[in-house]
Amino acid sequence: MNSLIFRTIAPLIVAVMLVFSVYVCLRGHNEPGGGFIGGLIAASAMAILGMSSGAAEARRALRIDPLAIAGFGVFIAGFSGLLSLFTGSPFMTSIWLYLELGQTSVPLSTPMVFDIGVYCVVFGTISAVALALEGGEEEP
Repeated sequence: MNSLIFRTIAPLIVAVMLVFSVYVCLRGHNEPGGGFIGGLIAASAMAILGMSSGAAEARRALRIDPLAIAGFGVFIAGFSGLLSLFTGSPFMTSIWLYLELGQTSVPLSTPMVFDIGVYCVVFGTISAVALALEGGEEEP
């Protein structure tokens, strides 16, 4: 797209979408959302950035190959299941840790780590496909 308005507003849209995608990912275990939909929202943000400024510029903004992000996500998701084996529990058993921060308790869990892994897999895969369709050749 070669619209001045779109090129001007796209960075703001991308920033809002990325923040919202992290919010959706982190709230997903207790409410609607999760790693999959959060990753789709983030990948859509990268597609918008690619449409507004070109796929090469979107790849430079990522700084990391999208497929490397997807591979990291697979590692994180698998690792979250293996953590339960260290406690003598069956594979993929949830482990919860509650951090006390002043008057607030912040729950951390292996399902959240799994969701973050899924987020990375979906974001990396869909971003790689979208940028390949938008830009043709991949930069070395």
